[in-house]
Amino acid sequence: MTMKIESPAFAPDGAIPAQFTCEGADMSPPLVWSGVPEGAKSLALIVDDPDAPDPAAPKMTYVHWVLYNIPPSAKGLPEGVSTLPQGTKAGLNDGNHTSYGGPCPPIGRHRYFFKLYGLDTVLDLPDKATKPELEKAMQGHILEQATLMGTYEKKR
Repeated sequence: MTMKIESPAFAPDGAIPAQFTCEGADMSPPLVWSGVPEGAKSLALIVDDPDAPDPAAPKMTYVHWVLYNIPPSAKGLPEGVSTLPQGTKAGLNDGNHTSYGGPCPPIGRHRYFFKLYGLDTVLDLPDKATKPELEKAMQGHILEQATLMGTYEKKR
């Protein structure tokens, strides 16, 4: 079975509803996953936007959410998650927060990638690790990866 990540709130490659952005409640969308590989000891989730600041001339990948050491028994995260599964650690996003930071593109329609990793280990990382620190720690430990992409463009 192939690992898969989905959201009941938006279709793959579809528009992310405003309630999950800076123009709404800025809460995390509900996420569900399946097919976690046998032997996975933990999961990691990175949400980022490779189109920052302008999709016509991207200069950086903006990190919106970093979670790691999610138990492999977890089947997803509820909408507006406030309590993470036991053992889960939250890393720092580019807004210098450990919480979800929703889409808030300054110009144009951006792509947002929700990347789930099945890992063969529990990572020895402190709280508030950054995406680069997480990616380095994951090297050689990724059993499988699944990606969900959604888009958003500000209305105002």
